[in-house]
Amino acid sequence: MSVRTDRLRDLRREIQRAGYYPSLVTDVLEVALAGEEVRSFLVHPETMFDRTEVRRHITTLVLTPTRLVVAHVDDIPGEQPDGSVNAAATTEAIPLRQVRSVGLTHGVNDPAAYRQGAGGSELTIALSWGAVSRLDLEPATCPDPECEADHGLTGTSVPDDLVVRISAQAEGPHAMEAAIAFATALSGATVAAGG
Repeated sequence: MSVRTDRLRDLRREIQRAGYYPSLVTDVLEVALAGEEVRSFLVHPETMFDRTEVRRHITTLVLTPTRLVVAHVDDIPGEQPDGSVNAAATTEAIPLRQVRSVGLTHGVNDPAAYRQGAGGSELTIALSWGAVSRLDLEPATCPDPECEADHGLTGTSVPDDLVVRISAQAEGPHAMEAAIAFATALSGATVAAGG
């Protein structure tokens, strides 16, 4: 069996292990992959709780030789009286040369006792390819404390395409190892692609 087949099989197994509509996630990913080789991947299921409902979603990131493929599947509350749930599955394929940044934030408990190679307790992967920007606006101010004029707004535009946070405490060491392996592979691939 080839490495190419092994990685695709491992991706399918990890999607199955996540347990969130695995057939749907696998199908939409395989359409987006279009037969391209899987080099690395990260499967990140997440459950959110609010006062009235539990919502689940999964984000799957797949690195191919030429692209970053992102699949995101969300629960959508049904409009039927029986409370049935629907899902929305979205994929995006980004050429590696268009990935503008791979930001990695490593959270470490007790950094004074940290041993090289031990890994952190959290990893946040922030990816930007220019599809989405967040605007943070606030009222513009004037240095004159007596001024009552409206100075408009001031703000910043921040790339905000995708952020995935993995916690060893919540998701276990396997999830952290997978996240670090994926982040390393993606960082290397964007360098090679001139991203």
